[in-house]
Amino acid sequence: MAARADMCTSSGLPLVEAKSTAFPCPDCGESIGRSERCRVQAVKYICPGCGFEGP
Repeated sequence: MAARADMCTSSGLPLVEAKSTAFPCPDCGESIGRSERCRVQAVKYICPGCGFEGP
């Protein structure tokens, strides 16, 4: 498993907000980071490891 993401996979913003999160990709386990803004707006992300796309 990859190290915990410290940047949002979608926007590139640092994960410093209380409601930001990081989780493993469902397909390959690579860490995916999500900022609060991208989570609330359901901005699409693409796993840097395998190309899995999520909301």
